[in-house]
Amino acid sequence: MEAAQGKLHRRLHVKPDGRRLWLYGWEPHRGEPLEELPPAPAPAPHCRWHPLRSEWVVYAAHRQERTFKPPAEFCPLCPAAPGASPGEIPFAAFEIAVFENRFPSFSPLAPEPPPLPVETSRAAGACEVIVYSAEHAGSLAALPEERVRLLVEVWADRCREILARPEVAFAMPFENRGEQVGVTLHHPHGQLYAFPFVPPVVKPMVEAFRRESLLERLMDRTGSAYEVDGDANATAFVPPFARFPFELWIATRRRAPGPWAFEAAETASFAAVLRRSLARLDALFARPMPYIALLYAAPKGEEAHFHTHLQILPFLRAAERLKYLAGCEQGAGTFLADMLPETMVERLKAAAP
Repeated sequence: MEAAQGKLHRRLHVKPDGRRLWLYGWEPHRGEPLEELPPAPAPAPHCRWHPLRSEWVVYAAHRQERTFKPPAEFCPLCPAAPGASPGEIPFAAFEIAVFENRFPSFSPLAPEPPPLPVETSRAAGACEVIVYSAEHAGSLAALPEERVRLLVEVWADRCREILARPEVAFAMPFENRGEQVGVTLHHPHGQLYAFPFVPPVVKPMVEAFRRESLLERLMDRTGSAYEVDGDANATAFVPPFARFPFELWIATRRRAPGPWAFEAAETASFAAVLRRSLARLDALFARPMPYIALLYAAPKGEEAHFHTHLQILPFLRAAERLKYLAGCEQGAGTFLADMLPETMVERLKAAAP
């Protein structure tokens, strides 16, 4: 695998319960594994059809017992150390580690659903955890640029591999950051969910991209008016239809179906713009910005039309004021924005990272 930094190295380790762990880096990973966690119980998620919303609901009752805000010395994402409590990564050092989630909502081992009075389906797919660093403290914005570039390469490699599986229709890397959005492990990390169907939020994106090259057209129409950061290959901009306060989208200027299709210069630019954008959000109120970041790449079969992009949805509308999804937004799906996108652009430009 050739990467922007040089050669991307990947090492596979199989855990005692059969779950897989991949160690990624610009250098080959070496070292013997230390003590491992005991085997995880077999996952048993399943899907049920919601007839009024025309969408699947996924049930994974085993997730009720997942790890919840452990003290730092018991963090399951930290590197292993002799005599310490075992975690998910049984190695003393790593650059980026990816492992199959111990508490998955989708799994290649998902059983057949139980007999029920509603339509059901297997929750086939995958849930992986992507650990950005061996350091317990920090954030994606604080990582060196070459590490963020490595992360973009990891997204590309994991999406490429997972989308080749026959049961997977769509793969989405994402990050939840901050207790305000429900984070229960503070070690810098993200996740990747692979779905056996195209989720309801993604379906209209697919239809829009089938009709036209939407993001390229939007960039042409808006010019630099809504751009916050960017270079010749990638851009960060506030969409003129932003729903969240200080919402930012990051995209390559050339349409690409996913990070696996980026050219080397696009990977480097995308990573650099992403890192600066997250640092800018932290600088906005001089405190860590809670956010959800979502990488939307082409569902299987839509590669000819889809324009991959990353949406950052921040949850602070002021230094001490959270954005909540209220009744109209939850019940009707219609967002009520308290701030004009044009104001967001100016304030983000002024918040130098």
